[in-house]
Amino acid sequence: MHELSMCESIFEIVDRTAAGRTVTAIHLQVGQLRQVVPDTLTYCWTVVSDQTTLAGSQLVVDTVPVTLRCRDCSSTTTLTDELLLLCTQCDGADVSVTTGEELVLTSLELAEA
Repeated sequence: MHELSMCESIFEIVDRTAAGRTVTAIHLQVGQLRQVVPDTLTYCWTVVSDQTTLAGSQLVVDTVPVTLRCRDCSSTTTLTDELLLLCTQCDGADVSVTTGEELVLTSLELAEA
């Protein structure tokens, strides 16, 4: 369960950045290729943050779909259900991943002072 170690790292970043201010929510972008289970990640956040200065804060996970750019026909494909790294326009396999590998802490919500 690598989500637990991810939450420990997120905790360190958020705790340092908050500098004693009360955090209500942490917003993350997580690409589908990261193999992160959002429910497990949010559960691990409650375990890591419980009985700390970040207790009660919410981890908000925004899942980023996989988008491919075809080097043969220059089209862009957003993958839906199947994870086939092929161009949907020309069936070409010479593609580059343009989104879907993200793991970004995008913002913090802080309580009113």
